[in-house]
Amino acid sequence: MSWCCFRNLEMIEKDLSNSRESLHSLSSLKNIKLFSYNELRAATDNFHATRKLGQGGFGTVYKGTLRNGTLLAAKVLSAESRQGVNQFLTEIDVIANVRHPNLVKLIGCCVEGSNKILIYEYLKNNSVEHALQGFKSASPKLNWDTRSSICMGTARGLKFLHEELEPCIVHRDIKASNILLDDNFMPKIGDFGLAKLFPDDITHISTRIAGTKGYLAPEYAMQGQLTKKADIYSFGVVVLEIISGKRASQINWLEMDKLLVEWAWQLYKEDRLMELVDPNLKEYPEEEVVRYIKVALFCTQAAATRRPSMTQVVKMLSKPVLLNEKELTSPQIIENSILSTQNWRTKKSRNLESAPLWQIKTTPQFDITYSVVVPR
Repeated sequence: MSWCCFRNLEMIEKDLSNSRESLHSLSSLKNIKLFSYNELRAATDNFHATRKLGQGGFGTVYKGTLRNGTLLAAKVLSAESRQGVNQFLTEIDVIANVRHPNLVKLIGCCVEGSNKILIYEYLKNNSVEHALQGFKSASPKLNWDTRSSICMGTARGLKFLHEELEPCIVHRDIKASNILLDDNFMPKIGDFGLAKLFPDDITHISTRIAGTKGYLAPEYAMQGQLTKKADIYSFGVVVLEIISGKRASQINWLEMDKLLVEWAWQLYKEDRLMELVDPNLKEYPEEEVVRYIKVALFCTQAAATRRPSMTQVVKMLSKPVLLNEKELTSPQIIENSILSTQNWRTKKSRNLESAPLWQIKTTPQFDITYSVVVPR
């Protein structure tokens, strides 16, 4: 992936709808398949409402079936949205040639006139949000093994984006509806329309605030300072959703006026973490579930530099660990619109020196301590 490619895409944007030459330039540039609008219209029954899989701020996703029987997901961008065009180009540039088991695969696109459509692999079980909210009633498919594997797979996908690509990718919109599930409920991170390429030689990117209420890291929501740690904050929120079965932005449940992260922190301080667990989750290893919740709280700490890296998160989730909770500080809660910088609240957090976050539980004489490395 290169900055040159991104500049070329910006040039293509100027005449995106003009000629077949532009389409072939786009296809050869990113090595993706071009679909005709008629082909996709036939595959989706003319984009019929019964084919609708979901809808976001910049377009609607439909299930399609090609003549050869191949299933696909067609993301139709809003024709009147200039920002939607930018997202369209960003998504192609960022994800077209990136492959990982926990990332949604971009198959191709369609650009004809005002029609701009991205074509993705079809994933049978929709999204984590859909699975939690639509099938909460004692579904064995959402047992602890499934939920923990969704957390682990998402963590591995983010680790790949943050630490195994050059330049790395910051997603900017990690949330339950953007984590899709295949036939076996394996998670795949999708929707890269807000993603940013992040070279190693910079500490942060100052950018416009974009994302979803309830998932936004405080330093990003308040100051527009984007780093990998913004994704890590959002990931922590998603883990809390997966364990609790509740929405990140929901308030006024259980007769409390608290967002999910705030409630989780209160339960932690009161040593009542098991009250966070979804009542539909009937059997689960209590020690492991508590560890996952605490890892989520490490991810949502107010100070970005105190949050672990995704490599550290994967290790903490995948092994029986003893967390160094003396170094766990409170989250910061962004209550209102992402455009507001006035109405927010935060629990005070101490400014402590960096210290080890956890210890691997092996045998007492062979404890291994991992330390946080804070990027400068």
